[in-house]
Amino acid sequence: MKKSEKLTMKNSSVIGIDLGGTKVQTGLIDHGELKQVLTKEINSSGSENEVLDEIFELLDKYDRNHFSGIGIGIPSVVDVETGIVYDVQNIPSWKEVHLKEILENKYNVPVNINNDANVFVLGEKYFGCAKAFKNIAGITLGTGLGGGLIIKNKLYNGSNCGAGEFGEIPYKDSKLEDYCGSQFFLRNYETSGVELFALVQKGDEFGKHAFSELGFHIGNALKIIVLSVDPEIVVFGGSISKSFKYFKDSMIKQFITLVFTKSVERLIIKVSNTKNVALLGAAALCFE
Repeated sequence: MKKSEKLTMKNSSVIGIDLGGTKVQTGLIDHGELKQVLTKEINSSGSENEVLDEIFELLDKYDRNHFSGIGIGIPSVVDVETGIVYDVQNIPSWKEVHLKEILENKYNVPVNINNDANVFVLGEKYFGCAKAFKNIAGITLGTGLGGGLIIKNKLYNGSNCGAGEFGEIPYKDSKLEDYCGSQFFLRNYETSGVELFALVQKGDEFGKHAFSELGFHIGNALKIIVLSVDPEIVVFGGSISKSFKYFKDSMIKQFITLVFTKSVERLIIKVSNTKNVALLGAAALCFE
């Protein structure tokens, strides 16, 4: 394809990269189909160059003549214009890495980088349950609460790649993410979400109460999201979303107290079931 031609799912093959604190995963998205997925554990305590070499090790296994772009999702603050990543979670040596420049110089293709929550919502827009919608909020429920926004069919980063970070909004004695993820269980029940999930699956009343309370706070988060950006659909992802049925009722009960009744009636709420959504969303950065 010509260098001036816009990359799309239909006309290109691109590499998606999902970089975490313990492993890196790569995949070739060839004309919209995910192929050749590779995974490698990384030495998260290694130097900046040692971690880069582990990424190169996977990328070098792909035919350089067969991909025309690279997209990366990463748990960090990202300057999306320059492709510099700052303070990557669980990789202490990555304080300020000029990742876009490094990869473009090595592989001679355009590189696009964004944070993991933005990558999640892109994956759902291009490959998942949000394909039919123009205004989307993707909410990741894990250790805390992360968010990504698509407005009028385009990923919205804000001025500093901070748009959609609802978890950082002050709430009660802390912030929203401390009440909407696994940290909530540790703070308030002195046990892990995994242990409570096992209990609630058995019908245990203690587990039911914990997830009901979690749902109350997520319902309040939904109010903030709807009042801020008024999406057509909210898609939940992350490890806590797997327990959706145990906090759904209390979440909805709290959410419907929102005064804007039409927003309540029209909002669609889904839980992601898109396999490899992080890889797919990373690749989709190339199409933006």
